[in-house]
Amino acid sequence: MPDLDLNDVAAFVRVVENSGFAKAARELGVPTSTVSRAVARLEENVGVRLLHRTTRNLSATSEGNAFHERVAPLVASLRDATRTLGAGGKEPEGLLRVTAPNDIGSAFLSEEIVRFADRYPLLRVELMLTNRKLNLVSEGLDVAVRAGRLESSSLVARKIGTLQVELYASPAYAERARLPANLGELGRHKIVAFGARDGKVTWPLEGPQGRESVQLSCRIACDDFGYVRASLVAGGGIGLIPRMLAASEVATGRLVRVLPEYSVSGAPLHVIYPSTRQIPSKVSAFRDFLAKGCAEQGRIR
Repeated sequence: MPDLDLNDVAAFVRVVENSGFAKAARELGVPTSTVSRAVARLEENVGVRLLHRTTRNLSATSEGNAFHERVAPLVASLRDATRTLGAGGKEPEGLLRVTAPNDIGSAFLSEEIVRFADRYPLLRVELMLTNRKLNLVSEGLDVAVRAGRLESSSLVARKIGTLQVELYASPAYAERARLPANLGELGRHKIVAFGARDGKVTWPLEGPQGRESVQLSCRIACDDFGYVRASLVAGGGIGLIPRMLAASEVATGRLVRVLPEYSVSGAPLHVIYPSTRQIPSKVSAFRDFLAKGCAEQGRIR
């Protein structure tokens, strides 16, 4: 195998993180064709197809995902080393203003930002929690953490993972209601659901038999995962929530998994920031810190 061009590897990482060639090219400041050729050259050198390409969609193959998991942290380390040289080793400082949805902020970012602030003591962090998608530039915000499909804009987005959504209940509910042994038994349980309509919700669960959809009647419904989690902890029933929101409650014994062989690959999670030729060190530090933390803790895929 010929020596790999690190620029080709870095281009591949950008393509996966941005779910497309065009956004990766804008981030790198090169034509889309340059990025496409770089990935094609990398695939030829490794002898494996790394990306599935169609006219509308682009996704990593299983080999591409495995390769990305191995090389992305290394590419991020190289970027950090380069930035450190350029800044003369100066630590990020000043004020970092972050926005995120209420549930992600209170249940997940609270812990991550404490760790981030300890790592970068010269930085101050202000967090604005809202389910509204704020305009980063007009609101004077540095970075946003958002889940779901992104609208096209002049913003730069780095995908840091995919939310893994799982079934949970409280130990108290499990004791009094006898947890289901299969999907068919979910119908006899109290259901707390996100995004229900007319008291009904459909969960497209992935399990031993592949994808199985189950339609359920909801006892409690809400449009905020944080509230769903709180209702589950209070013993309200069984609910489907992201692993990253349930992790601390599972660790303290306030929630338990239900039908652990079933889950849903949910929305992608992105770190978003305004497009600039020179990314502020405080933004890149937060982006890379969050991506690394999510991967190490296994809260997202």
